[in-house]
Amino acid sequence: MVSEDRLHAQLPALASPDLGQVPRARLEAMRAAGAEVLECQRVLDKAGLDLVSEVLRGQGTFYELEHYPTDDVFDRETHAQYYYHAHRGSAEHGHFHTFLRAPGMPESVAPVHYTGEEIWPSGDESISHLIAISMDAFGRPISLFAVNRWVSAEAWYPAEEVIRMLDRFAIDHAFPSWPVNRWIGAMLRLFRPQIEVLVRHRDTVVDAWRRTHPDTDVFEDRRLDVTGEFAISIDAQIAAVKAALARR
Repeated sequence: MVSEDRLHAQLPALASPDLGQVPRARLEAMRAAGAEVLECQRVLDKAGLDLVSEVLRGQGTFYELEHYPTDDVFDRETHAQYYYHAHRGSAEHGHFHTFLRAPGMPESVAPVHYTGEEIWPSGDESISHLIAISMDAFGRPISLFAVNRWVSAEAWYPAEEVIRMLDRFAIDHAFPSWPVNRWIGAMLRLFRPQIEVLVRHRDTVVDAWRRTHPDTDVFEDRRLDVTGEFAISIDAQIAAVKAALARR
């Protein structure tokens, strides 16, 4: 049995993005997204609500691993999807998993060739995990993380293809909550550089794991679940974006 410390020691290091290298147009989009994130939180705070309580409202007892809302949140026009659930414990209350389904993806994208035994979703049912947003007990975001394939039951798309999908994530309806739906989409724009790093790092980790564990199906190896994680602060990110723009 390989120790948990040894498993993590085998993973490539994760480097934080340098916002000074982000193009001005992207920084401007991030600044606008930051304003939208704060506005969504403001209207919820004003009513004594938070992002997590909105998603769990009317859903009954909160059970680990169950999806909330039941049957997920899905936009039939954009084919974006998300759900909230919990199973990691520690400082986290739960997390949002965000996805894009095949009909909403850019043309020509395709999952990697897979020769293992697991059945992956395909055709119009194919789906790609984008990123997960970890939340604390007060309904505030604390981290972003990427995961191995078995965690999200997706078809595995290369990192650069997943990055092409990010701009297409939008939930343009009011179920279960208009501000929550807007907030999640804006978070993917505000933290776009971190998400790009996490998704590229995900592929690096999986490739490294495949080389060091050649007798296993890397996508189904339960020892590899979270491939990388960044602690986040909305206020710090907004301040960093403003600083990066001021230097241009």
